[in-house]
Amino acid sequence: MLITNGTILTMGDNPRVIPGGAIYLEEDTIVEVGSTAELSAKHHHEEILDAEGQIIMPGLVCGHTHFYGAFARGMAIPGQPADNFVQILEKLWWKVDRALTLEDCKYSALVALADAIRHGTTTLIDHHASPNAIDGSLDAIAEAVKQAGLRASLCYEVTDRNGEEGAQAGIAENARFIRELQAHSHPQLAASFGLHAAFTVSDATLERCLQEAQGLDVGFHIHVAEDKADQADSLKKYGRRVLERLEKRGALGPKTIAVHCVHIDAYEMDALRATRTQVTHQPRSNMNNAVGVADVAGLLKRGINVALGNDGFSNNMFTEMHATYLLHKINAHDPRAMPGDAVTQIAFANNTKLAGIFWPQPVGVLEPGALADIILLDYYPYTPITDGNFPWHIIFGIDGSQVTHTIAGGQLLMKNRELLTLDEEAIAAKAKGLAKEVWRRVAEM
Repeated sequence: MLITNGTILTMGDNPRVIPGGAIYLEEDTIVEVGSTAELSAKHHHEEILDAEGQIIMPGLVCGHTHFYGAFARGMAIPGQPADNFVQILEKLWWKVDRALTLEDCKYSALVALADAIRHGTTTLIDHHASPNAIDGSLDAIAEAVKQAGLRASLCYEVTDRNGEEGAQAGIAENARFIRELQAHSHPQLAASFGLHAAFTVSDATLERCLQEAQGLDVGFHIHVAEDKADQADSLKKYGRRVLERLEKRGALGPKTIAVHCVHIDAYEMDALRATRTQVTHQPRSNMNNAVGVADVAGLLKRGINVALGNDGFSNNMFTEMHATYLLHKINAHDPRAMPGDAVTQIAFANNTKLAGIFWPQPVGVLEPGALADIILLDYYPYTPITDGNFPWHIIFGIDGSQVTHTIAGGQLLMKNRELLTLDEEAIAAKAKGLAKEVWRRVAEM
């Protein structure tokens, strides 16, 4: 396929703006990026997708999400509103996940994936929980991912909050899925070893996870110091801060994803740097839960790879970028904090590095050899867009609602805003019926 006549934003470590640009792809890989005149002359016999002046960008990466949370949208929570983070978990999320069946797991993933296609997010790193439907839950989600045509890394969150049997089942689900995927690889799927958070995983359970993960060549995916309660629990039980404990146990490393890292100190940042552990930032979630603001600037200064996730919010990753840009300014009381080029570095180049844990070919960048994840957007700038100012066009002008075409792995998933791989209306209708039952089960808890 040859995509022509667009303004290309290549992104990556050396982003460029190419007016009148074209991209030639073969199967699932980008082969050439250049001018429309040049590539049209070389590949005039190929199928052509004329961008007609639209913006052409790489499909976006979501560094941390929760498909299973989809059915919580609009759900009323009985009783007084939660006034702290632990209560939010107890009143909402730890009831919703217990109410899920395997069918719910699949359909909550499908609605999230449809949302991702619509907003140009083509690679997602998911963190799953369904304590009463653990066995086979990752297969149910994987089936949805394959149906959608997107790319996802999956894991099951191991936790002690559902007893010894639940913890062991979570360990087994991670190990089984990882081994089966390694034996029968699939280009759309990858895996890590999920842990919920330090405050719900005992030393004994953590040790079993470490033993089970030996030889699997995967890292862990764990929430870290999202709230002060995580640090307080770690200090009380183990006499160590969260990342100090995880480092001493051997759970950190270049394939481990430490999610949030809101309440960590300089020593813990140094531990992340020394182990080359990945970090993901979820600004909308952190604001919603009122847990605080991660020191992203401090992490970046240490050379730590900080990527961008959404923690289960909508898969419009442009909105997550906009929130990142604004949150850090108000938090620092400094309009110079978190400039636009830092935001796009996090959301594109850093997310590309994060995805590199799971897929050897680059994603989230338009360059030869990268996977052909490409989006077209109805954004026609009325001021110049250049190599120097495109981040501020992304912050102040571009949004996922402008996406008209989504391509993942060379496959067209949405054309002129029509989804091609998923029947969005049928999925929503089925999901609505399932959500009613989830809500009923939650109300009975």
